[in-house]
Amino acid sequence: MKRSGPRDSADDRHWRGDARFASGFALAAWGMATLADWDAGTLTMFRASIWLTLAAVVFTVLLPPRITAGHGWLAVRGLVRRRRVRTDALVTVRQYGGVTAHLVLRDAYGHWLELDPRVLVANPLLWHELDTGAHRSRERGTLRHGSDVLRQLGEQIDGTTAREVLSASGLK
Repeated sequence: MKRSGPRDSADDRHWRGDARFASGFALAAWGMATLADWDAGTLTMFRASIWLTLAAVVFTVLLPPRITAGHGWLAVRGLVRRRRVRTDALVTVRQYGGVTAHLVLRDAYGHWLELDPRVLVANPLLWHELDTGAHRSRERGTLRHGSDVLRQLGEQIDGTTAREVLSASGLK
């Protein structure tokens, strides 16, 4: 998707740092394993390729999906696939809890995606795009399930933002 300006879409502002961490950790794991093998005198091309494969797996596991949003849409892009929903045509929003909570969004066109709600808490611009689209979905009558989930998430985000503002201003 081509971007014509900085206001056309919002992305996860922490994703680049998380991607750097994933690549740095994978590179460090590969380097330590290779050096230990070399120091032991057992390093071969085959073993080096095993360590490189292991580092690639570590990178794949640690790399978070990239989340972007724009006027009426939200997208989650992983290494292999990209999912996108129309936020102005949402049908259901469900939150599944447990140790790692996640939101599942479905639109009227049959598309769906999953995302970690902590990304929305940490990125108010992403939340704003989702909330604006969900508001349009409620107005159009397509959002049948999940308004309460979005309301609770909005309250959590508003509380977090208020605490950050108070803390930054020295009032907390």
